[in-house]
Amino acid sequence: MDLQKYDGKIHPDEWINDVQTYFNIKQRHNLINNINIVISLVDPTIKLPTGIDNYEKLRNALKEDISFTVFKNTNKRKLQSLKYNPERKGGDTSNFISTFRKLCYNAEINDVEEQKRYLYKSLPNNHFDYISNEFYEKMKNVNSINELIKIFEDIVLEESNLIRNGSIVALKHVASGKYLNSISNLRYTTGSETQLVSVGSSEPDPNSLWKIEFNSELVTYTDNSIKLQHIKSNQFLGIYYCVGRFGDNGIYFRGYYKSPSNNHTEVSCNNFGDGNWIRYWKLKHNKLDNYQGYLKSNDIINLSIKKTCGNCIYEFLRSHDIQFTIGNDTFQEVVCHSERLGGNDEWCIELIHEVKIF
Repeated sequence: MDLQKYDGKIHPDEWINDVQTYFNIKQRHNLINNINIVISLVDPTIKLPTGIDNYEKLRNALKEDISFTVFKNTNKRKLQSLKYNPERKGGDTSNFISTFRKLCYNAEINDVEEQKRYLYKSLPNNHFDYISNEFYEKMKNVNSINELIKIFEDIVLEESNLIRNGSIVALKHVASGKYLNSISNLRYTTGSETQLVSVGSSEPDPNSLWKIEFNSELVTYTDNSIKLQHIKSNQFLGIYYCVGRFGDNGIYFRGYYKSPSNNHTEVSCNNFGDGNWIRYWKLKHNKLDNYQGYLKSNDIINLSIKKTCGNCIYEFLRSHDIQFTIGNDTFQEVVCHSERLGGNDEWCIELIHEVKIF
């Protein structure tokens, strides 16, 4: 550790603490001699009064010099221009908080209400931004800087779990613990004969990853309509209405295709561009009726889809113990239904990859 000169670019308290530590380490306890050494380290442009024979007098003299006023005002201006960027935008919350606290210390801003104002002003000024909205409400009753920083970190952590337009997610079927998946080019042998959907692995794998598409940045439970695009095949999860087809038995078919093992609606992956391929899903929070918040990782949800052909009703996404086979492989069925909601209709949405914005 070396002695640092004082030139007005460090807080006097911090500098004096450093030189005291230095002399303690060196075990030099001659106060007058030490003070003289310390005074000699003060930049000659800073004029000190005579008679300084202890650290407290030196501290007060340095704070009365104009250089300290300039130092504090400089740090206040830095606080005013300080801006927070979350990690997904290339920021570093730990560095940001360290910088914020250091600037408050240097500017001698100790009043928590003033600290609140500076921290809030550093947040994104978009009034739709989650962090600034939540922080504004929760900081009102805060009485200390530590509590202020804790609330900020809690909100940042919560924000990192929000699901956004473009997020990569997995959907775990709560009852079975298995993930919704699809396999490229593996098709039903009945019904639409399109890419099948099932629940399979008990851990998320490449076949169980889906990209969420939404009409704004954050996915909400209100007025929502999401699309789920299968990552490996680029096809969308949905149901299909056939306008007319002759089956193998020669019977003309018109309506929604049925699942392989029962009369529920078949769920598949496809990229049909016509209006008969329905791929818009509505969210419902499983535990909170009429919930109006944001969709977060590990929420338990119900997913429903509106049949726009024939009877315009909503049907819910379900998996159950019924299985079907294709060749030598067995699959656990996924369907849509209009029956009463139950445990088989619960899905836990998990954020796999957060959207990165740079």
